[in-house]
Order: sequence, then structure tokens, then C-alpha cells
Amino acid sequence: MEAQPYATAPADSPRLESLRVEPLLTSEYDAHPAGVYERLRRTYGPVAPVGLLGVPVWLVLDYHEVLEVLRDDSQWRRDIRYWRARAQGQLPRDWPLLAGYEVRQTMFMDGDEHRAARLTHHSALRPFQDGHSPQGWELRAAVARYADELIALLAAESGLAGYADLGAQYTRPLLLMVTTKLFGCPVELGDELVMDLWRMLDGGPDAGPATGRAAAAMTRLAAHRRQRPGDDLTSYLLLADPDMSDEQLGRELLMNAVYLNDITGNMVLNTLLEVLRGNAAVRRGVSDGHLGETLHRVALINPPVANMCFRFAARDMRLGAFWIRAGDIVSPSVAAAHQDLLTIDASHLVDSTAGARAHLGWGAGQHQCPGAARELAGMIVTTAVGRIFDHFSKAELTLAPDQLPWRSGPVVRGPRLLPVRYELRGTPPESHPVPPPRHDDEAPDTAPAPDHRSRGLLSALRRLMTGAGGAG
Repeated sequence: MEAQPYATAPADSPRLESLRVEPLLTSEYDAHPAGVYERLRRTYGPVAPVGLLGVPVWLVLDYHEVLEVLRDDSQWRRDIRYWRARAQGQLPRDWPLLAGYEVRQTMFMDGDEHRAARLTHHSALRPFQDGHSPQGWELRAAVARYADELIALLAAESGLAGYADLGAQYTRPLLLMVTTKLFGCPVELGDELVMDLWRMLDGGPDAGPATGRAAAAMTRLAAHRRQRPGDDLTSYLLLADPDMSDEQLGRELLMNAVYLNDITGNMVLNTLLEVLRGNAAVRRGVSDGHLGETLHRVALINPPVANMCFRFAARDMRLGAFWIRAGDIVSPSVAAAHQDLLTIDASHLVDSTAGARAHLGWGAGQHQCPGAARELAGMIVTTAVGRIFDHFSKAELTLAPDQLPWRSGPVVRGPRLLPVRYELRGTPPESHPVPPPRHDDEAPDTAPAPDHRSRGLLSALRRLMTGAGGAG
């Protein structure tokens, strides 16, 4: 039988660049994105044309269509070189999201190149995935100890009862400390790196320079670890693919730093928020010790990645009420897809284990977050959230949930701050510094030097968060 040719968009079907589009990132979207998604769905159906920082984009809204885009990597490509508007020079020269998408690394590869890069990551992450291996055990111990150390610092400064921002005073320094540990940094990456990751993802006017600075920091780390390998992710990536250049390894580290600091950090904050705002299913999961299932529910209700990375159409295809042409840019909105899913059966889905696991927070298809990375992220989030409720006897928001300031950029969504009034249980946790990694033939250090990294990061992040506003 003769193969059927691919369909071609009818000549009279509207082109994305010819449509009049409303901007997506508005004050209304910042305050209530679900309302914006619903209005777009009523107007256009499951796919809507929107303006994203001055560039027209197809926003995919409904669960079925989002899942189709995420799963079909033969039609919906991740490689930015498929983007027609970029190839034809039609983008604004200073479009703030372009710099991040032009960082060529695993997330923006397709086909055999992508599969090979994922295998490298799988091999490098494997030692840390198993909680019984020396590397996995040490990382898990480090996350718990860093959390305890930050809570101890909070108690030392504010007492057993007081006020805190669980973003700037706990979650962000914790994730930066974990990154320093996992990546094998000889010195702290620096609190400014976290802010540069924010700037890159939020698409502000300084997103381009921020991307360059973050990539340069990671390239320097790659060069250092090539000369002095250790028991860390950077060294294991080099072991898995010795032919990687320092620049390429730096780009891969940058991707992992984004996941660790920004996306995993938002998952911690979103989980804490759902508990503090009184979400019954989430509270019940925390109190019963079922933190793993709690994360699935939070990812469904409030995913930290609201809109997944862009896809680019490999050929003309009808999606929703529109013809998407080859080279068009598509943004699959996980947050809108979850809203659609909850509307289908709102009566029990969030309380249902199977329903909650239908979330797309990790993506889907060939480009979904690798299993080892998902396990590590889940471990970090459950530990970070669990340690808060182990040590806090009381915590309540000092702002109404609808008054919290949000980061609602083109990709991520999470609270900018999480202010609470707290009370600790009894005495504050002791601070136990984590000893540095050692080889099996080395004797353990009987008197490790005090680890002051959390105090420095905490005070620096406070200055940034209360000063120039960080990522804005």
C-alpha cells in the first residue's frame, strides 16, 4: 500500500502570525491564571493564540491535547532550530526567552542525540538514586542535616516562636546547599546563581546576561572537576561521557541547577502552601506520613512548571480548532491541562491516588523528567517539607493566600515568599555539619570542621530578597 502524504494546512486557514493575540503575562494572569486559561478556552477551544512577551505562540490548554503534544516527539520537536520565526529572523533581537532556549543541552535535543544524552544522565545519577549506596545515603543525610541547620539558625535568630519567610530563610538556601553538595563545588556556587536562574526563567530584561553568567559559572565548575574528579554528579557525568567539552558539561549542569533550585524549590513551597492554606487532602497526606502521594496531589493542583518548554511543529497538523503549521511554536500548559482534568471529574480526583498520579508535572513522552531525577526531586521535597512539620508545632500564614505575591512567568509558578508565624517543638534541632565525601580507602575525619555555608547563604539571600528584588 502506498504511504499517505502528510496533510497540508488549507490556504485559507489562519496563520499564527496573522492573528490578533492578547498578551498572556498580565496582572490578571499573575493573580489568577486559572481565570485566564478558562477565558481563553471559552473563546478559542483547547488551543489558543496568545502573545508571549511580544511573540505570538500557540498555547495548548486541554489535557488531551497537551498530552498529545508531550508524547509525540516526532511531530512536536524540542530543537529550537525547527522554529520558523527564529530561522527567518522575525523575532525581536532582545526577546528575553531566546537566550535560555539557545543553550544547547539535553532538554532541547531530539532523536538519537537526545536518547544518548539521557543515557549519560541516567548513568551519572544512578549512584545517587539508591539510598543504600554511599553516595545516595550521604546525599539524603545532607538534605536532612541542612534542613535542620537552617531551622536551628532560624531559632537562634528569632527564638522558639516568631516570624519567618519559608522561601528566603529556608527553601532557597536549602536547595542551593544541596546543589553545592551534589555538584561537588569546591566553594559555594553563590546565592547570585539562584537569582540568575530566576531571571532566566522569568524572562525579564536581564534574562540574556543572567543566562550567560550562570552558564559560565557551571563551565568553570566542569573544568575544575575534570582536573580533580570526586564523588559528585559533575564527575560522574564526565565518567559517563569523557568526550564532553567543559562548555557542554556546563550547559548540562545549568539544566540540572534549574531543576534543583527553581523547579524543585517551587515544589517545596507549593506543598507547604497547600498545607498551610488548609487543603484537606494535602494536610491528611502529611499527617499520615504519605508525603509521596501528597506531592502528586500538589503537582496536580499547583504544578511548579505551569507551562512546559516550547515545542515546534515538524509539519502541518490540526490541533483543536486551528491548523498548526510546520515551524510554529507551541507552549503546552500543564496548569491549564490540570484545570481541565479537574473539571472533568472534580468530585474525587484530587483525593484519588490514581487521579492525582495523572498529573503532567514531570512531563510525558520521551522528554519527561528521567526517573532517577524524579526520585531525587521527590526525596528532596519530602525531606524539606517533612523536617518543617517535624520541628514546627505550629505554623500559619501571615498573609491570606489570595494576597501572596506570585512568580507567574512564562514557565514557572510559585510564591515569591511564604511568610509564617511559627512555634517550634521544644528545643531547636542541633546543627550537624555533613562531612565531605571520602574514598573508601580514606580514614573518616573524626573532628570535621564546622560548616558555616548555611549561615552565609541565608544572610546573602536575605539581602538579595529584601534589596533589589532579585528576579523581579
